[in-house]
Amino acid sequence: MRVLVIAAALLALAVTSAQAQMGGGRRQPQDSGQKPDNKPKVDEKAYKAALERIPDPKEKYDPWGGARPSEPAKKPK
Repeated sequence: MRVLVIAAALLALAVTSAQAQMGGGRRQPQDSGQKPDNKPKVDEKAYKAALERIPDPKEKYDPWGGARPSEPAKKPK
């Protein structure tokens, strides 16, 4: 009898820990109505105008420029 009680207690502990990991089966009720759209609407004209205002770079950007030494001057042959 004692073995049966211990086995039942171990089984109950294993089931409750697994249930805690899976969320316990509580799910939110699903509404049949439409969800409100909280995203801001994108204005394509304003977006393209903002892209046009960005100046073109004069020289190419080198992200590793500070990590490696500058190239030595090339000698003409």
